[in-house]
Amino acid sequence: MEWWGVLGLFILGLLMVLASGFPIAFGFLLINLVGILIFMGPMGLQQMTLQIFSSLSTFALTPIPLFILMGELMFHSGIANNTIDVIDKWLGRLPGRLSLLAAGAGVLFAALSGSTLANTAMLGTVLLPEMRRRGYKTSMAVGPIIGVGGLAMLIPPSSLAVVLASIGHISVGKILVGGVIPGLLLGAFTAVYVIVRCWLDPSLAPHYEVAGTTFRQKITGTIKYVLPLGFIIFMVLGLMLLGVATPTEAASTGALATILVTAVYGRLTWKMIKASLIGTLDISIMVFMIIAASNTFSSLLAFTGATQGLLGVVENLSVSPLVVLIGMQFSEYSFYEAPDSLWPR
Repeated sequence: MEWWGVLGLFILGLLMVLASGFPIAFGFLLINLVGILIFMGPMGLQQMTLQIFSSLSTFALTPIPLFILMGELMFHSGIANNTIDVIDKWLGRLPGRLSLLAAGAGVLFAALSGSTLANTAMLGTVLLPEMRRRGYKTSMAVGPIIGVGGLAMLIPPSSLAVVLASIGHISVGKILVGGVIPGLLLGAFTAVYVIVRCWLDPSLAPHYEVAGTTFRQKITGTIKYVLPLGFIIFMVLGLMLLGVATPTEAASTGALATILVTAVYGRLTWKMIKASLIGTLDISIMVFMIIAASNTFSSLLAFTGATQGLLGVVENLSVSPLVVLIGMQFSEYSFYEAPDSLWPR
């Protein structure tokens, strides 16, 4: 079978499994299992087992559950709500105020959470109902939340950055630190986009009266609810930048700092700890399954010749490599645009 036929079968099979509602991690692994039986035979199962073991038994993956635990603790403790309230008071009456709040809070919580799921869930749970009540259009409400919610993929602590480093055999510390500037730039560009878009079309984010807040109240709230979060950021990113801790050690100190901060706020209850651990296990298992499936998938594509065939097509394109890169970025990142009739009821 030609390489493009093999690749097409894999993609079609994966889409069918996902359309059935099967979890993506286990569906991906199932497609790999079927592919190995078809193209490599029963003997390929032994190779698949060795591939899965080698991909997961690496020390570089240790920070992933710890980074995810940080995000789950922040989410279930409710500290995020108090922090968002403080940032909201500083924004005043800027255009698209709640969307700007999503952008600012998204950058801050990306530096506190290694999970894009926890980051997006925090912003959506707190801000989306208020945006809907204030009459925000879907594109100006859901779009910024999804856009900045994904910054946890870039700004450390980032579990997905650790996954990329593990798969690509890249230095975990360097890729974590390297995501800081791009993450901050994306957050800033999102804020600029919101301001310009709302200035050109005020109906996207209707203006509403804001309760007055004194400068003293703003400072008090910042000291009480924002500065302690800086301690968590320092215990992760600061220790890595100073060369004091490795990524794994920084993940451990970050998780410990998050536990200490939640305890100081009086939010460290057994119920919260249980919910955080369950959430950490759920997400970590999914991440590890995707890592195992991706390594098996790459080996299978190489065995069938699909990898070489696809690379040959890309290399023979009569366009600049920069054009290919830009096309990949446009296909991966865009704001969510949907009619207002799709608002959740």
